[in-house]
Amino acid sequence: MAATTSSTGTDSASTGTESADRVADVLLSFAQSDRALGVTELARRLDLSKAVVHRILQSLASRSIVQPVAGESTYSLGPAAIGLGTKAWSQLDVRSIAAPILRRLRAQTLETATLSVLVGHRRVYLDQYESPQEVKMVVEIGPQYPLHSGASSRAILAFLPPHYAHEAFEELRGSTPDADETTFLARLQEIRDTGYGTSINERNTGAASIAAPFFDAAGHVLGSVSSSGPAFRYSATADDDHVAHAGQVLAAARAITQSLEARAAR
Repeated sequence: MAATTSSTGTDSASTGTESADRVADVLLSFAQSDRALGVTELARRLDLSKAVVHRILQSLASRSIVQPVAGESTYSLGPAAIGLGTKAWSQLDVRSIAAPILRRLRAQTLETATLSVLVGHRRVYLDQYESPQEVKMVVEIGPQYPLHSGASSRAILAFLPPHYAHEAFEELRGSTPDADETTFLARLQEIRDTGYGTSINERNTGAASIAAPFFDAAGHVLGSVSSSGPAFRYSATADDDHVAHAGQVLAAARAITQSLEARAAR
């Protein structure tokens, strides 16, 4: 009697792998897109049926990994995906890569040096090295901040695709109805021109900051470095102290970018 081998187990594993691949491809499509995506576009991009894409999106939406965009037949990444992004940042080497650079920046400026990263459409402080001075700025690690306000946020926003700036301005206008979009966009252009952003007592907290972005090996903005402290120690004009301080922040951001590029080249 000839022996026979059932292929049921192999077929099941193959089907499961194919399903996992489809879910992964859908998630990567969102990660690589600078806008919301719909079922039809995803189906076309991935060469899948609309029914399959719809089922995947429904499953992801039930877990808040994606969410439907109000008033549209599209989806964007949801809060659970942003949480995964924050966790991923905490596990990457960028924090350890930046650590000696932030310590050097603190030693140069005697102000608090911070590291921020982009997570979805928000900014998160990932690390800080506090000023040795008695009066200093201390940030909270972990909470999410909008991209429209503060030097650390705008230093990132200025180098993102344009739709991020328009979305950020709409969010700003929700809390500040008299905000002017032309002025807002001009400020982002100034950051692109100089390479850094500033904020002086922007939220009436007495704090000030100079921030510059850092990038991955492909030139995508990942986050920003800032030197922050009480506003009375910061100049709002381009005097010698301000130029020197901004140069130190720019050098720190470039050093992180170069370290990330070197790591990617290994």
